[in-house]
Amino acid sequence: MASFRIAPDFSEVDVATIDGIVERYRGRQGAILGILEETQKAAEHAYLSEPVLDYVAYKTGVPQSTLFSIVTFYAFFNLAPQGDHTVTVYRGTACHTRGSKALLDDCLTRMGGAAAREARDGAFTTPDAKFTIRTFACFGQCALAPVAMIDETIHSNVTVSRLQKPVDAVGGQKGGASR
Repeated sequence: MASFRIAPDFSEVDVATIDGIVERYRGRQGAILGILEETQKAAEHAYLSEPVLDYVAYKTGVPQSTLFSIVTFYAFFNLAPQGDHTVTVYRGTACHTRGSKALLDDCLTRMGGAAAREARDGAFTTPDAKFTIRTFACFGQCALAPVAMIDETIHSNVTVSRLQKPVDAVGGQKGGASR
């Protein structure tokens, strides 16, 4: 009796892009981190959806459980859609004692109100997908605390008003992101 296998459905996945990424890393030791990182960068809203992870597992032969372990271990991987811009508020001891909680609270209030404060995974993306606000434990620049990063730009000795200006600049509007 013949056995039939149902082919997985990858219709929601940009298979050509992922195939190219996997091919560039073929045979390289530790390739899976690079594959996942490039795949996330290529994805709309910079995240690794379940169908994308399924396809990467299918193409690389790496078990889905291993991929999930990797993307949940490293903080730079995202399992939910991200905003066009990212505001990261560092919450290590030095940043905390110098006011990073006020920075975070202000960003969350201005951009998302109560719903933002209920975000449980350490990140909140605004409903218009313009911003993701996230926290990280430490940037390692305690003398410059509090520290925040907007996209790839580091801001040191930040106050609520000093953080608002660059956030408004990347958001393209005065007074913060829309609510």
